[in-house]
Amino acid sequence: MNKVYLSIGTNIGDREQNLKHAANLLYDTSGIDIKAISSIYETAPVGYLDQPSFLNISLLLETTFSAMECLKICQMIENELGRVRDIRWGPRIIDLDILLFNNENIEVEHLIVPHPRMYERAFVLVPLLEIAEQPFSTHLEMAKENVTNMDLQKEGITKWKVTENVQEFLRL
Repeated sequence: MNKVYLSIGTNIGDREQNLKHAANLLYDTSGIDIKAISSIYETAPVGYLDQPSFLNISLLLETTFSAMECLKICQMIENELGRVRDIRWGPRIIDLDILLFNNENIEVEHLIVPHPRMYERAFVLVPLLEIAEQPFSTHLEMAKENVTNMDLQKEGITKWKVTENVQEFLRL
């Protein structure tokens, strides 16, 4: 069984429903078991600043799928929910990123794991560390070290809504 950490973000439309819809599509996929979902965090945009704030979560999955199969599933969910890629780091209805796949380093066309920018982004690290399993892998130790050195207020991240458990979150 593979352990996969995902990041999901949205800043268009009903942001909370977008997160829940994406999580439910993952939940309904045979071969994927959602083990944990972080609280929802509201975050300031990064890169392209002229856009609304994002809501972000992290999920821990156990799956029989390979990393490339997980990528394809994430892209299918983005397409199903209407993701349009017209402005880099611009507004989006949904964005699913594979952060970690087991404790592997993967670099193939269209997929780099750990996610290449995750260590510099509080909106990824804070929700990730909230659900990270102990003992920490090498990648999670590095994430913890990086977030400790960040000014979270300056990074523009606040807890927006606490997630009590997976089943509560998945209720639409």
